[in-house]
Amino acid sequence: MMKDNVLKKEFSKADVQRARNLITGNEGARTTEGIGYTKKYEHYVEGDVWEENGKKWTIKNGLKQNITKMDKFKKMGKTPLFCPECNTLMKKELDKKVFPAYQKCFDCVIDYEAELQKQGKSEEYFKGLRNNHIESTIKGYKSFMKDQIDSLNSNDHFVTEAGDIESWKGGIDPEELKQQLQEGLEFLENMKVK
Repeated sequence: MMKDNVLKKEFSKADVQRARNLITGNEGARTTEGIGYTKKYEHYVEGDVWEENGKKWTIKNGLKQNITKMDKFKKMGKTPLFCPECNTLMKKELDKKVFPAYQKCFDCVIDYEAELQKQGKSEEYFKGLRNNHIESTIKGYKSFMKDQIDSLNSNDHFVTEAGDIESWKGGIDPEELKQQLQEGLEFLENMKVK
C-alpha cells in the first residue's frame, strides 16, 4: 500500500488560476499579470493640440491629425462655402479662382475695385498688383537660374545601360549663363510700373 499520496510539488498561482479558468469556461483568459513597459495613455478631445515624438498633433472631426507647416497654405487653397466678407454662397467658378489671391468672393473683389475707382486710388492699386506679380516672377526666375548654374558647376556622372560611368560636360558656359540671368532680371525690373 502506498503511503500518503501527497503531492511533492506545490502549485504556482498561475497553475491555480489556469485551473480556475478551465473550470469556469474562460479557457483563453490570462493566468498572470503582464510585466514590462506600459505607455501612459492620455485622452484628448476635439481641438486639443499636443506634441508627440517631435510632431504636433490635434483632434479634428474626431480624427487624430498631424499639424504641419503647410497647413496654412492648404487652407489658403481651399475655397470656403461662404464668402468671409459678405457671407454669400461661393458657387461661381470665378469665386474659386479669385479666393486664393484675395480671400473673398469675385463679387466682393469687383465691389472693392469699384470703390477704389470712385476714390481715385485704382491706378495705385493696379500698379501694386502688377509689381507684386513681377516680384514673384523675379523670385521664381532667380531660383530657376540658380538651379541651372548649380547643375553646371556640379560634376554630373551618369551610368549607361552597359554599366559604364560617363561624365558629361560642355554646352553652356557658366559666365554666359550668369550674364543671361542679369539681362533677364533687368528686363523684368524694367517691366515694373513706377
